[in-house]
Amino acid sequence: QMDAFFFDKLPSTSQSTPKPRPETSQVHYSSYSRIDDIGKKVQDLVGKINDSRTMDQKIMDNFQDKLVEKVGEICGQMKEHMYTVYEENSHAMQATLQELTLVLESCSRLNTELHTVSQALAGLNRGLTLH
Repeated sequence: QMDAFFFDKLPSTSQSTPKPRPETSQVHYSSYSRIDDIGKKVQDLVGKINDSRTMDQKIMDNFQDKLVEKVGEICGQMKEHMYTVYEENSHAMQATLQELTLVLESCSRLNTELHTVSQALAGLNRGLTLH
């Protein structure tokens, strides 16, 4: 389009007879017309660039919204999984703590029995040393 704009008004070099020169007022008008055309084309291009930028911004905003939504979903799933793991670990720890409690109770009973036996042996030992 630009090539046609610039080249359609140029004189052909293949013509054998030169064209008469246009009047000065026609050249003056023609220059202003070209300048106006260029200005309009520039305004159109700037408008298209601005429209394109607006569309790009909408696309990026939409992408950001979807990304935030997806990240939120994934975080929710990770939290649910984390809580499931916590619950499983809690059950395992509770079972281990119950087992530990039974072992400690058994140790306490054995310690009491050992203390009782120790006192009985000490009493026997004293009785033997008196006789």
